[in-house]
Amino acid sequence: MHIGIAEDDPDQQVLLQLLLQTAGHSVVVFGSVAASIEVLKKERVELLVVDWMLPDGTGADLLQWARGNLGWELPILVLTARDDEETVVIGLQAGADDYVVKPPKPLELAARVAALGRRVRSGGALPLLRMGAFEIDIQRQRLSLDGEPVVLTQKEFDLSTYLFQNPGKLLSRDHLLNKIWGIYADVDTRTVDTHVSRLRKKLGLDGSRGWRLVPVYGVGYRFERVEVPA
Repeated sequence: MHIGIAEDDPDQQVLLQLLLQTAGHSVVVFGSVAASIEVLKKERVELLVVDWMLPDGTGADLLQWARGNLGWELPILVLTARDDEETVVIGLQAGADDYVVKPPKPLELAARVAALGRRVRSGGALPLLRMGAFEIDIQRQRLSLDGEPVVLTQKEFDLSTYLFQNPGKLLSRDHLLNKIWGIYADVDTRTVDTHVSRLRKKLGLDGSRGWRLVPVYGVGYRFERVEVPA
């Protein structure tokens, strides 16, 4: 992919160029919001990496321009030196697709860029999962059971989607906590148990609907397909 990098620190510029070029990408670097906009008006990039703090503005300023002028199909990854939840939420609400905490870990950065790249190659559409009586529309954030929408909180939807994407796997409580709430979230594994209990009731995950969510003592949970008698 051809990737644009908005980063003003020379050392970070060199590091990001090296990491992304090593992963097989071509890059173009900008040092400010204004410079980014000037180049992006003329040069097409397939993914944008944006440092949250730039000398003439913030990542939110550049995201606002990019979304308004380049559309929502362009994947944008935010780099932030702060890992608190508030900063991350602000970045995502401003239009970022994902974020990486600085200094970026090479394998994590490469994996996140690759994941966003797959979205580009698939035309930007998020999948529609059909699993027996269940249908999950990730794009519209809706889950239906037997054609009827189920009212879920955001975290319940995120957790149910992750479970349907990982059937048969042993998922520890810590793993689910990190995947759904984030590694820096100020919650504990009891939150996972609470959400699992709610999903069991709301979705009938006791086997009666073709799926069951079973506890694995001392570890976590396994989401299993069950044969329902005709």
